[in-house]
Amino acid sequence: MTTAQNDGPTVRRLQLGARLRSLRLAKGVSRDQAGYEIRASESKISRMELGRVSFKERDVVDLLKLYGVEDAGERERLLTLAREANTPGWWHSYGDVLSTWFQNYLDLEQAAELIRTYEIQFVPGLLQTDAYARAVITLGHGTASKEEIDRRADLRMARKQMLQRDESPRLWAVLDEAVLRRPIGGKAVLREQIESLLGMCEQPSVRLQVIPFESGGHAAAGGAFTILRFPYPDMPDVVYLEHLTSGLYLDKREDVDQYAAAMGRLTIEAEPPARTPELLRKALRDLDAPG
Repeated sequence: MTTAQNDGPTVRRLQLGARLRSLRLAKGVSRDQAGYEIRASESKISRMELGRVSFKERDVVDLLKLYGVEDAGERERLLTLAREANTPGWWHSYGDVLSTWFQNYLDLEQAAELIRTYEIQFVPGLLQTDAYARAVITLGHGTASKEEIDRRADLRMARKQMLQRDESPRLWAVLDEAVLRRPIGGKAVLREQIESLLGMCEQPSVRLQVIPFESGGHAAAGGAFTILRFPYPDMPDVVYLEHLTSGLYLDKREDVDQYAAAMGRLTIEAEPPARTPELLRKALRDLDAPG
């Protein structure tokens, strides 16, 4: 698969919005003027350029005319983006168990070329085994039916398939040692999960580090976060913070820079990747130790 084939509607909207903004600025057109051209408000143009709304093909045609885009290839490329931006993503069939805020994340995750994540409580979703995922999902959705738990677990396993692609994203995960000690789902489930992480260490696209308890406090005491980087020059990195009932996306340069700096410090404070298998084996030995 090519990278473009992995993109969903969220990424298409962001790409198209960024391109329309650059065309508008290059032409010296204000958002008010652009809004007037498509019978909309200045705020509508702002939302379009930020990729937060769907696109009408007629509006894109009118804006391209206003911005003086005459190249037929460029016009067709942008109109194709507009059509694809309104096409449901691969996760559409799981819509019954997905919140809108997480649908957006799935699109971004699938399109990323680099995913850097720090976790303090759970193994990252992309590295979870089926049994561990079910245990985590049950913690957050204790009143859900077995069928719903099954659906959510199936979705999480479907997400993992991206790591098996020919052009898989690079995943760089830093885990607090507590993740390896907390028996989510019981000892047998945790043992299987740690053994799976050992196998993932052998994947060239996966880099896994552990921050041991001995390191004391560290750069990201505030909590877990993920930074996504994309293979498109007009798309900024995005920081994703997940809360109990919502997700927060940060793409302002100063915010992203702060989290990138924190991630950099974490990778230095953590044990080097070469030591991760040893730490995982120690966690397994401790798990099996009596008492």
